[in-house]
Amino acid sequence: MSEIQLSAALPALTPGQLLARGVCRHLASYNFSALEEYVPERGKRVDVMALGPKGEIWVIECKSSRADFLSDSKWDGYLQWCDRFFWAVDADFPTGLLPAETGLIIADAYGGEVVRMGPENKLPGPRRTAIIRKFARDAARRLQALRDPR
Repeated sequence: MSEIQLSAALPALTPGQLLARGVCRHLASYNFSALEEYVPERGKRVDVMALGPKGEIWVIECKSSRADFLSDSKWDGYLQWCDRFFWAVDADFPTGLLPAETGLIIADAYGGEVVRMGPENKLPGPRRTAIIRKFARDAARRLQALRDPR
């Protein structure tokens, strides 16, 4: 299938998905591997989970508007799944709304910049091992699904 046919077959990305794409591109410049819309456990879905070259795990929640942020009351439940937590918003977002004790990434569909590093809260070793294994297996499944959608 040509690139034109493939892009015509894909649905348009939402504003949050465009932010996530830019965040993932930026994280790649730090040698992080990222998965979008990742489920670390049943009932939880993070916008981006990223695995760094030294095994560090970051969670990034992408907020495309004030209303999107205000409707999110579950973000602190993601802290147990990462070493650092970040919000990703666009340049027009009112960043004063975001908790000061979290990281901040300003992004668009094509890239981003970490403007405030999230504080480090290192995961316990057994949890880190379990998350990394699940991340690797889920990434492999996603890749295989692209090659063989059946």
